[in-house]
Amino acid sequence: MTWLAPLASIESLGILAQLSPYRGNPVFDELVGGGMSLLWLVYTGFWFWMLVHCLRSEPDRFFWLWVMIIVPGVGPIVYFVVRYLPASDHQVPGFLRRWTRGRELSRLETAAVQIGNPHQFILWGDALRDVGQLDQAASAYDRALAKEPQNLPALWGAAQVAALQKRPADVRRWTRQILDKDPKYKFGDVSLAYGKSVLQLGDVSAATEHFEQHIQNWRNPEAVYLLATLYADQGKTQGARKHLQALMHDINGSPAAIARRSGRWKSRARQLLRKLPE
Repeated sequence: MTWLAPLASIESLGILAQLSPYRGNPVFDELVGGGMSLLWLVYTGFWFWMLVHCLRSEPDRFFWLWVMIIVPGVGPIVYFVVRYLPASDHQVPGFLRRWTRGRELSRLETAAVQIGNPHQFILWGDALRDVGQLDQAASAYDRALAKEPQNLPALWGAAQVAALQKRPADVRRWTRQILDKDPKYKFGDVSLAYGKSVLQLGDVSAATEHFEQHIQNWRNPEAVYLLATLYADQGKTQGARKHLQALMHDINGSPAAIARRSGRWKSRARQLLRKLPE
C-alpha cells in the first residue's frame, strides 16, 4: 500500500475479470486492460481531490487523512459521503426529487386550487421550487401575493425563485419589501440576498453600505467575505484584511459542524489574503 496506489476496491474488478469465461479472448483482455487503466486514473484523481479538500477544509483533517491513507479503497468514498456532501451546496438532481415527491406535489396543487388561500399556494410553491420547477413555483407565489400582497413567506419564496433564475432586480424588489416590514426576517438570509442582488446590479456603494450594516447583526461568512472583496476592490486593503482575518477566526471558533459548512469561505478568505498587498 502506497500513496500512489489507492485502488484496493478496484482490484476486485480485476478478480472478476480473471474469473470471466471470456478470459483469454484478445478483444476481451484488451477491453479489460483499458477499462482498468481508466478506472485507476479516475479513482486516483478522486482520491487526490478528497485529500486536497480534506487538507483545506476539514477541521478533523488528521483523522480523515489517516482513514484515506490506511484504507484507500473506501476511505475517500466514506469521506465524500460523510463530510464533503453535507458541507457542500450540492443537492439531489431535480428530476429525482420530482420523481420521489410526485404524489406530494399533486396533493399540494389540489389543496391550493380547492382551498385557495395564500398559505396553500406558498406550500405548493415551496415544493415546486425544491424540485426545480421554478416557473411553476413563481406562478404559485404570484397567486399567493395576488391574494395577500404583503405576505412575507410568499415574498421570500418569490425572491428565492428570482435568485435561482438570475433575476437580481426582482430579488432586490421582493427582499426590499420584506426588510421594510421585518428587517430581521429569516435571521439575516433576506438581508444577505438583498445585498447580493444590489451588488449584482452593479451598485457597489449601496452594496458596501448594506453589508457593513448587515455584519453588525449577522456574522454570515458569505457576507463578511463579500464585504472584504468590496473593500479590496476599492483599495481598502487594511479593511479587507481585517474582515478576512475575522472571518477565519469566526469559523475556527465555531462548532465543528458549522465549521465544515463554512469551509469554502475560509478557503476563499485564505486565498484572498495571500493576494492582498502588504
